[in-house]
Amino acid sequence: MENCTKCGNPKVIIKRKQSGQSLCKECFIENIQKKTIKTIKKENLIEKGDKVMVALSGGKDSVAVLDILHTLYERRIIDLCAVTIDEGIANYREEGVEIAKNHAKRLGIEHKVVSFQDSFGITLDEIMKNPNHRGSCTYCGVFRRWIINRAARDFGASKIATGHNLDDETQAILMNYLEGNIDNLTKIGAKTESKSKLFTPKIKPLREIPEKEVGLYSLVRDLEIHFAGCPYSQTSFRGEISEIIKNLSKDHPTIMYSTLRGFDKIKSAIKNQHSNEFEFDRCQKCGEPSSNELCRACTFLEELG
Repeated sequence: MENCTKCGNPKVIIKRKQSGQSLCKECFIENIQKKTIKTIKKENLIEKGDKVMVALSGGKDSVAVLDILHTLYERRIIDLCAVTIDEGIANYREEGVEIAKNHAKRLGIEHKVVSFQDSFGITLDEIMKNPNHRGSCTYCGVFRRWIINRAARDFGASKIATGHNLDDETQAILMNYLEGNIDNLTKIGAKTESKSKLFTPKIKPLREIPEKEVGLYSLVRDLEIHFAGCPYSQTSFRGEISEIIKNLSKDHPTIMYSTLRGFDKIKSAIKNQHSNEFEFDRCQKCGEPSSNELCRACTFLEELG
């Protein structure tokens, strides 16, 4: 392997197939941080004085985004806090929760852990035992969003940062296109916000960083991370799409970037043709924002009995 393209260091840790660039540890760390900050500036994700709440699972993506945003916290550009969700998955979630706690304590930021059990009176494991369940990701996504939005208000956060990476974004684009879910397609992007003040804007600083590079960043930064994958993810449609994209990327290393760039170019046209901005009121049961009498979380809980 050749020397680092940036500084000439012979200790190269990565060679990017899509660009041919080789980087040593120090240049790679600097590159990922600069690339993330560039996305933040380009997409206007953060303003000076923002209080950013990181959805911190303890996995590589959320730990990496916390680490990079902490550099802005140290420079007094933003305030920083984090929430960790315990879905109630036995022999999986416990380690992630502890790792998240460790990072929050190490960095000296506000942090809270909120469980499905405390919020909804049921765990994801218990949901999956119901023979009529809709699939783990359906419940998890809805319940996690419910908790995250409420936690952001409790913290007084002005932005919610998630660890979505390039792989996640391209998977979401392909999934929703194949399912014909135009509504969800219009919501994919670097920033998701609503006209309703009941929702805190969500941002994705890592959306242009491939998953492998996020993992390598966490590794070379010596960050404690939860390596285990969700035991339910392999049975999901997203898992199938992930495998398709990984296989395509072997012979077409730029495929994820071109998918993202192409989608970003047509997103505004899709949104204009499919304008479906709901009027939000409060859910009659839990008080959270909802376009119907009951929000989706409460609707699911009623279905589950």
